[in-house]
This record gives sequence, C-alpha cells and structure tokens, in this order.
Amino acid sequence: MDLAAFEKYPFLGILRGIGEDDLEPLTETIVSSALRNVEITMNTPNAASLIKKMVSLAAGRLSVGAGTVCDMEALKAALDAGASFIVSPILVTEVVATCVKRKLPVFPGALTPSEIYHAWKAGASMVKVFPVGMFGPGYLKEIKAPMSHIKLMACGGVTPDNLKAYFEAGASAVAFGSGVFREAWLKAKDFKSIGSQIRKFSLWRSGAAGRPAPLTPG
Repeated sequence: MDLAAFEKYPFLGILRGIGEDDLEPLTETIVSSALRNVEITMNTPNAASLIKKMVSLAAGRLSVGAGTVCDMEALKAALDAGASFIVSPILVTEVVATCVKRKLPVFPGALTPSEIYHAWKAGASMVKVFPVGMFGPGYLKEIKAPMSHIKLMACGGVTPDNLKAYFEAGASAVAFGSGVFREAWLKAKDFKSIGSQIRKFSLWRSGAAGRPAPLTPG
C-alpha cells in the first residue's frame, strides 16, 4: 500500500467470508469501481490463499491487505501471502512493531481514548476506531479535540449517508465491509450491485477543503 495515496483517497474495503470463486469478479468489480485498497480478513477460511490469489489477479491495480490480524501467526501467514498492509480490530503491540520495522502500513483497532493513544504511540499508520458506529461521528470529533495529531480511520457502520459527517468529524479514512460486500449479493453473484454501492463511497465529494475528490478508474 502506498500510504500517501491512501491518505489522498482514503477508502478501505473489507472482505470477509468470501470464496475463491468470488475473487476474480470481485477484483474486477473493485477495480472498475475505483476502490484501490481492500483487505481480506484472516478469519475467512483459506484467507492466506485468497490474499495470494487476489494479489495475483489485481496485478498491481489494487493494494491487497490482511484484516483481523490478531497474533503473530496470522501476521506471518498474511505476509507470506503478499499482504501489503495489516489491519486488526485490536492492538497487538508485537504485530504493530513488526510492521513498523518492515515499513508496512498497519492499522490497529481501538475505541477508548486510552486505547487510541496507545495504538498511535505503538506506531500505527492510522488507528482504526472500531466499532465507531455504536457512537457515531460525534464521538470521533470528541476524540480529535484533545488528540488532533492522531490519524483515525472510522470503521463499523460507515455508510454513504454518514460518510461526510465522519470526515467532517476528523476521520482521515473510512473502512466499509458488510454494507457493501453484502452476503446476499455475494451469494447471488450480484457484482453489479456491489460495484454500485462502492461507487457511492468513491464518488463522494466533500465541500470541505482538503477532503477526498471523486475517484476515477485507472
């Protein structure tokens, strides 16, 4: 992952519970919808194999990372598979330290002010505030007031309808999963609907200076 590019177009897709048959159409759908960063969670069956295959299918058009990396064993499997960034719902200091040493973007999860502070101090590229949807954009704004230097990625309940509010509250990035990569759509192989939902994020334009402009394929 190019962290500078991610900060310019800060949208991260989360794939969980997908099958190998989904990979090729999902990859093409994601690329054509202008999303450039996606994680496959390590609690997905055969996650490492799926990451490796998606990296190959993407052929440089996507940054493919690993999510739900909660221990060193999962980290090793993710790195061996070619993951270009690491995401976790929690802070595992050894995982973060290893990523920092390798200069690999890492996004540990945290929720309370103390957890967020410790995750940032540990070396997080951004701190994934999860599950932020339980509290909403106002919570993020309150966190940023005393800790404005900490970069936060909103995750959990982010939708096209509240996207602007999260950025205005101080989010540096947002992540989305089941609201876009819906189980029913995946089962029905309805990749058109998935692509349309992605574009609701990637085509968003904020009136605030410095916020993301619309993404375009290519």
